[in-house]
Amino acid sequence: MPNVVKNLLIINVLFFLATFVMEKQGIFLGELLGLHYFDSPDFKPFQIVTHFFMHGGIIHIFFNMFSLVMLGSHLERMWGPKRFLLFYFITAIGAALLHQTVLAIEIYNASGTFTPISDGIILCTSADEPGMMFCTDLSGQLNKDQLSYSIGAYGNVVGASGAIYGLIMAFAYLFPNTEFMLMFPPIPIKAKWLALLLALYALYMGAQNSEGDSVAHYAHLGGMLFGFIMIRIWQRDKQNFY
Repeated sequence: MPNVVKNLLIINVLFFLATFVMEKQGIFLGELLGLHYFDSPDFKPFQIVTHFFMHGGIIHIFFNMFSLVMLGSHLERMWGPKRFLLFYFITAIGAALLHQTVLAIEIYNASGTFTPISDGIILCTSADEPGMMFCTDLSGQLNKDQLSYSIGAYGNVVGASGAIYGLIMAFAYLFPNTEFMLMFPPIPIKAKWLALLLALYALYMGAQNSEGDSVAHYAHLGGMLFGFIMIRIWQRDKQNFY
């Protein structure tokens, strides 16, 4: 396992373990380090980076770290540590930016403003349970669904999935005919078709915007988009085959 992948794996696992340790002390790292919508009183600029070292559960971190090791190791050996780390961070941050942009548009459609808390459209106070808020429509103009959506949008986002989807895009772009064996169902599939299916699924689920769906699908698309852009830029250097 190359150094950058190994260190990213260690950091993610340490953050994951720290989440449980600190929770026993009454400190909820998921809320503190997870990425909140920029209008939220809980938003802090450092969350743009810290959120992709946090994870919401054992399955979440397992699949992300498994993909990091399997795909990231190969890409780091090919690109070198500096370029791989740059790719990882840019795709992770790019994923967050696209997620925030789409969220801002949806909040605007629901409330008529990008910043309903700052503009005094809704008033939110923190509840005793982490991640929960009590919110009131001060304008008297939002219906129940609009208010519910505006409140829900202020939840936080955690996970390295944006960067992982960027790695999937990079691998599929550079090695399109390499075959993977899926776990569920256990069938072989080429990298290019796997990336395409994941992108289409993320786009479909993001457009559905189903109630109770806590996955940041547009962040996944953002990681793929920024990954694709970076590879296209790097390809202009004809001294490198990628």
